[in-house]
Amino acid sequence: QVQLVESGGGLVQAGGSLRLSCAASGRYAMGWFRQAPGKEREFVAAISWSGSITYYADSVKDRFIISRDNAKNTVYLQMNSLKSEDTAVYYCAADHSTSTVVAGNNDYWGQGTQVTVSS
Repeated sequence: QVQLVESGGGLVQAGGSLRLSCAASGRYAMGWFRQAPGKEREFVAAISWSGSITYYADSVKDRFIISRDNAKNTVYLQMNSLKSEDTAVYYCAADHSTSTVVAGNNDYWGQGTQVTVSS
């Protein structure tokens, strides 16, 4: 059983930046999903265990950056040029397979952290 602990959410003005963190022990591919009120959970970004492979949703490409520090067992999501439509609860995800994380079929989820972007 792996525990995912997220941090870094909050309130930010449109155009601003936030960095989310997710701590997890073990050798897992990691990712981020988000769920806005009244909408389904959607994929945001994923990164392989080595960090050499990354995937992004089209809606965040060129604005968000996923990275990891395996020495700290932590994955990050740097969110820049935030828009009101980025407002959602952001969830950290983990699995042994990167493709499984991208598909949202992973076994492990964090508790979620709220990101609110004011316009």
